[in-house]
Amino acid sequence: MQQPIIEKAAPKSRRARPAQARIAAALKHMKRDRQLLILFAPCLLFYLLFRYGPLYGLVIAFKDYSVFTGVWDSDWVGLKYFIQFFMNQDFWMLFRNTILLGFYTLVFGFPFPILLAILLNEVRLAWFKKSVQTLSYLPAFLSVVIICSMIIDFLSPTSGLFNQLLAALGLPKTYFLVNPNWFRTIYVISDIWEKIGYEAIIYLAAIAGINPTLYEAAKVDGASRVRMMRHITLPGLLPTLLVMFVLKTGSMIRVGYEKVLLLYNPMTYEVSDVFSTYVYRKGLLESNYSYAAAVGMFEALTAMIMLLGANYVSKRIGGNGLW
Repeated sequence: MQQPIIEKAAPKSRRARPAQARIAAALKHMKRDRQLLILFAPCLLFYLLFRYGPLYGLVIAFKDYSVFTGVWDSDWVGLKYFIQFFMNQDFWMLFRNTILLGFYTLVFGFPFPILLAILLNEVRLAWFKKSVQTLSYLPAFLSVVIICSMIIDFLSPTSGLFNQLLAALGLPKTYFLVNPNWFRTIYVISDIWEKIGYEAIIYLAAIAGINPTLYEAAKVDGASRVRMMRHITLPGLLPTLLVMFVLKTGSMIRVGYEKVLLLYNPMTYEVSDVFSTYVYRKGLLESNYSYAAAVGMFEALTAMIMLLGANYVSKRIGGNGLW
């Protein structure tokens, strides 16, 4: 009678041993890599405190939130604020502006760092290459406030550099920042200027990882520099290009509100107002927290869907993705 009990218990003990071995191996690896884990700890704490921690606050999108009653004591309203946002006459304007700004930034801003990295890789004068690199990624070290202040000064209708050039050419002055037709152009060009050098560093690092013997063999075969760029450099950059494209596509819907907020005005709302600035006005200025949380959640879900779609397309095209 006891033998079947022993036979049934044996597999359980055999299953337990590998689990204990895995735990022991994990502890051993943690002890071995403790210095790297200590370096990683601040990054982990940052995401836990400022990314995952605030997620509980999304519940106010489904509540009639009041600062006096608190999050959990506020009444549930379901999808009331989502429906209210979708029925709002500003919804399609916000959706159009956000998509267009993100799309223009992706289409026009994505190729320039790649082109700069490829051209810098072809430069043989070290001092010229370093000078161009320094000047190109210098704006990345400036805050958005400084960047926007420079843009406002350059485009000033009275003393701005561009209007002075127009006056020197005998052309009338233009009020760039209050003209809706100019806002998207200014935003995209300034975004390229701000990020081109910083993002080019990523592609320069990818180019440095290409096997130099490929270039030597191509040179022996008589290939020109253009053919080397086409058949060696660009294919070598493809995995990095796909990953960066996925990241850019995922963030396309989440147009940074800082620059838009600093550059737009009521005269340009029709082309510049995006989800993030709308959330800022409704949440912080008008204290409509639940409505703002619903808009922010819709923006985040849309960005996640675009990220998943871009990652799927990237894996289908080149076999590379974020996961």
